[in-house]
Amino acid sequence: MSDFLAVLPQHLLPKRALTEFVGTLAARRAGALTQVAIRRFIARYGVDMREAADPRPEAYASFNDFFTRALKPGARPLADADYLCPVDGAISQCGAIAGDAIFQAKGHSYTTTALIGGDAALAAQFRDGAFATLYLSPRDYHRIHMPCEASLRRMIHVPGSLYSVNPATARAIPGLFARNERVVCVFESARGPFVLVLVGATIVGSMATTWHGVVSPPRPATVREWTYTGDSVRLAHGAEMGRFLLGSTVVLLFPQRTIALNPGWRPGGGIRMGEAMGTRI
Repeated sequence: MSDFLAVLPQHLLPKRALTEFVGTLAARRAGALTQVAIRRFIARYGVDMREAADPRPEAYASFNDFFTRALKPGARPLADADYLCPVDGAISQCGAIAGDAIFQAKGHSYTTTALIGGDAALAAQFRDGAFATLYLSPRDYHRIHMPCEASLRRMIHVPGSLYSVNPATARAIPGLFARNERVVCVFESARGPFVLVLVGATIVGSMATTWHGVVSPPRPATVREWTYTGDSVRLAHGAEMGRFLLGSTVVLLFPQRTIALNPGWRPGGGIRMGEAMGTRI
């Protein structure tokens, strides 16, 4: 009941208008006002600026520049592992896909088909496979990196809601990650296909990839898709592939008998980009 009451205001808020308004403010270069906002955010969320390539708050002309800040060299060493964790954050859930059902929280699951925007043939490749749902809080590093070397095959922008993706909301709203706006990236690696999904959320001003730039906004009402051939977009193990403006969630899907997830991973556990996510089966 407490989770339900906590998320009740989200059903009433004009989430899209609020997200677009905050996105506009975050992109502005407002001088002293921007610096006040950045410093208050650092203090409020305990952001460790010692890890940033430039730790000075005044070095960032806009809030977006600050939020997508780079890390200094060596801040995230890459583990000697087949699959790397793509983000900083916390594990929302991870484990086996039960047929086509992905576990979200107690009493809630959603299907792979719904998550990727309705493509049943694509979803079938991940039947009884493995998944990891990784939550990025506002304080975290917000660039997303590749779990392994791979070539991009498709990118699908799926319109949807903009609920918060924090743990309380995940417990309270059925099918949350398949309801929110998302960018589905389909890759082909030496070990087979995998999907990396960027899930939007309330006041996440935009989602962007390194090969396309900003994917959202715009936010049309219909699905958009881009296809890629050969190695036109090939990204190295641990390379940056995208970024969020403000906290959100990444969902990864792997086919059956592809990956053995890190046995130390548990829901609620903290993670850092570059640590071992799993080994090849």
